[in-house]
Amino acid sequence: MCFNNPCQIITGIFPKSYDQLSSQGAGHDEIDFEFLGNSTRNPYTIHTNVYSQGKGNKEQQFHLWFDPTAAFHTYTIVWNSLRIIFLIDNIPVRVFNNNDAAGVPFPKSQPMRVYGSLWNADDWATQGGRVKTDWANAPFTASYRKFNANAKKVDPNSVSTSSINDNQSWSTQGLDAAGRNRIRWVQTKHMIYNYCNDHKRFPNGLSQECKRSRFL
Repeated sequence: MCFNNPCQIITGIFPKSYDQLSSQGAGHDEIDFEFLGNSTRNPYTIHTNVYSQGKGNKEQQFHLWFDPTAAFHTYTIVWNSLRIIFLIDNIPVRVFNNNDAAGVPFPKSQPMRVYGSLWNADDWATQGGRVKTDWANAPFTASYRKFNANAKKVDPNSVSTSSINDNQSWSTQGLDAAGRNRIRWVQTKHMIYNYCNDHKRFPNGLSQECKRSRFL
């Protein structure tokens, strides 16, 4: 199934995997929830990224405040023409606003598919690649339960075939005061990496959206 802007994805998955929306080709758009796994007795890391027109470098990472292998949890991407909201158990952890008018590419013109996969990223994922995959624990699995998608569908020619969801509340969804308080709690207590603070990685200056509010 293809999805066009806007859409909402709700997934329940185990770590050491990723779930994403992605278009195809070199200039693809992509919205990622990635589970980076952990080393024993350390918290699991969730990695988020936004690609537009084939360009990413907009990563934020968080230590989860629970063990995602102990039970299913709800992981949601709300994607509309105004913003992208990442939520875990209905708690917002990240907002990527549409700053296209300021020259920041925003996914808005390509249909996307939903992907779920397992992959070996031990060259960078766990503690910067210091902890390698323990293959003695294979086979690794990822499980989904109660998956739900609410989106415009498109045909193979990328033409919208349904407008039934045009007036759904998520098409303009943002954060209310409670949501802004919760995302500040997550980003203050659990964020471990934010590209908007990484001056070493971006010595020529941070991206334009880093100068704007993250919580609108």
